[in-house]
Amino acid sequence: MALTIACLHTGASNAALFDAAAAALPGGALRLTHECRPEWLRAPDAALLVEVAALLRAMAEGADAVLLTCSTIGEAVDFAQDAPHPVLRADAALAAAATRTGGEVTVLYAAPSTRASTWKLFSEAAAQTGADVGLYGVPGAWALFQEGRFEEYHAAIAKAARGRRGRVALAQASMAPAAALLAEAPPLTVPGTAVMAAARAALQHRKMG
Repeated sequence: MALTIACLHTGASNAALFDAAAAALPGGALRLTHECRPEWLRAPDAALLVEVAALLRAMAEGADAVLLTCSTIGEAVDFAQDAPHPVLRADAALAAAATRTGGEVTVLYAAPSTRASTWKLFSEAAAQTGADVGLYGVPGAWALFQEGRFEEYHAAIAKAARGRRGRVALAQASMAPAAALLAEAPPLTVPGTAVMAAARAALQHRKMG
């Protein structure tokens, strides 16, 4: 039986990135659904996190797992762990994958508002494995994204990623297309790691249920 993964985005363009990641997995056993709330792409306060968590719980009623794909409001996942099916932060899946084997990890982010939450995620994941994490912003990238200049946005990210030491992780879902410009050393991306993590969590939950 196919698994249904429900995705909550704040950017509509991210839906296609997660669909592509799901399509790249063998077997065709994943079905993704998408909900987009662009008005939630802002620095979160407690009230917003509670509102997001309520929607995550509701989405979990009709899916095998739920992915929150926006790093800015990622902390809402902590308030939705009583949902009937697994609810995951997409960027947390990336952090786990990037740090799993220790060693040096370079994390690039574009949106300044995500810096603190990204550092918290990766430093906590690294503490479990001894990975050495460096976090770096891509200068000017977020302004390009906000202006809809996506080719330039991805080119700026690719330029920042080239020549970095260790494993490179692109911390936001919107950064994923830059990986196509880095065929010589493909970085880890949010959609690819998160879809796999959600599928594993859904299967585990199904077995336990």
